[in-house]
Amino acid sequence: MDWAALTTWLDAPHAELARQVIQRGTAAIFAVAFLSTLLQFPALLGERGLLPAPRYIAAGGLDGQPSIFRWHYSDRLLSILCLVSIGIALALVAGLPQLGPPWLPMLAFLALWIVYLSILPIGQVFYGFGWELLLCEAGFLVAFLGSNATAPPTLAVLLIVWLVFRLEFGAGMIKIRGGREWRDLTALMYHHETQPMPGPLSRWAHLAPAWWHRTEVVGNHVAQLVAPWLLLVGVLGAIVADAVAGPGADGASLGFAAVATGAAAVMILTQGWLVLTGNFAWLNWITIVLAFAAVDDRAVGWLLPGLPVDTAYAPTPAWWSILVAVVFVAYLWLSIPSVRNLASRRQLMNASFNRLRLANAYGAFGTVTKRRDEIVIEGTMADAPADDEWVEYGFKGKPGDVRRVPGWFAPYHLRLDWLMWFLALGSHGPWFRMLLVRLLEADRPTLRLLADDPFDGRRPRWVRARVYRYRFATRAEHRETGQIWMREDRGLLVAPMRGRTSSAG
Repeated sequence: MDWAALTTWLDAPHAELARQVIQRGTAAIFAVAFLSTLLQFPALLGERGLLPAPRYIAAGGLDGQPSIFRWHYSDRLLSILCLVSIGIALALVAGLPQLGPPWLPMLAFLALWIVYLSILPIGQVFYGFGWELLLCEAGFLVAFLGSNATAPPTLAVLLIVWLVFRLEFGAGMIKIRGGREWRDLTALMYHHETQPMPGPLSRWAHLAPAWWHRTEVVGNHVAQLVAPWLLLVGVLGAIVADAVAGPGADGASLGFAAVATGAAAVMILTQGWLVLTGNFAWLNWITIVLAFAAVDDRAVGWLLPGLPVDTAYAPTPAWWSILVAVVFVAYLWLSIPSVRNLASRRQLMNASFNRLRLANAYGAFGTVTKRRDEIVIEGTMADAPADDEWVEYGFKGKPGDVRRVPGWFAPYHLRLDWLMWFLALGSHGPWFRMLLVRLLEADRPTLRLLADDPFDGRRPRWVRARVYRYRFATRAEHRETGQIWMREDRGLLVAPMRGRTSSAG
């Protein structure tokens, strides 16, 4: 086979829509992720943070980890890197690097990957979420989709499809191997109420009838256990059909492409429902973006006849095709542990098997919490406070005020609010007591993480933490009280802590 024929096989000319959505969408999520870091990292993990990164680094936390901050950390350096990364990400959203040669968007995405990869280990528990790994892996793979001048590389598209397969099928297997509620179809009778960050439609979804919740679970199993296989088989079938029959013969190839596109549509719709009914940072959004890897221009053109499906490209440089092929082979080798994990009865969830955070294991909510406890932080200016002299701090996302309708925040990640949910499940850590200390100090960066400071910047005399059992109000209770939540006091988590003074902070 001559090089021209080989290059044709390595090109995916009908993946242009996929490339545009994936490159721009992934870059947009990077911009949100770096914005989240810029605004929250100093208070949570900076030089005076709840878990200071410099202390973590000095204790050897970065030993063996690839990170720019191995040599130096400062809040200023972190902010500069975030601002530069946001600028690069927005340029990619606008499509500017994609107007150049293939190596230009590659370098842009790899720069984002390197900076975020550097942040993850010093982010400690505040960055211990599956979608952090997912963003890192996506940023690396999307780097090899090339630029507008040449056709999308088949092998790069296939690697992203492989990522989507591991993401969705891994999550499906975690559920099947996990709590009984996923097997008896009752999981969604609890999840909308007990999920970490409910949204404005979560109560409405929770109050739906039982038959609808069972239908939701069945739909989830189809999207995570069946659709990933159709996605993978469809994409591979289309690639083989194109290679065998040639680029001009669309018969069998179009049939496989339709299967893959249909499977992607199922995933996209399912993730869209999760976007409407919850706040899972950028997890659902990036899954939607990556699922477009299986969307074939010809299948979309068949549904929307006015859409152009044939794009003229310059010949793909030989060096670029070779580079993508080398990355593809290396990635297959890196994927061996994740394949073993998928087949294991002791499947790991959201785990990385190498320091580069590539070819990871994914999954979430293997069990569903049946009851919702919330930690409510209260303060007072009184020297010897009575029960009615304590007032609550308001958080931006997590439930607190029983009359407040939950908001939409995703894809923005409210990291402190998420850790408060884990705290209520019993995942205690030194960061929480330091949070209470910072509130006693009326520390301004810490207060900016909250929605409401009842003391307007003054130092409270005391703070404490209480546990409440929350549940969504029924329709009758809502009509009677106007409340979104009903709650029951479950006692103290942290006894009153005294501050030094109540003077202005």
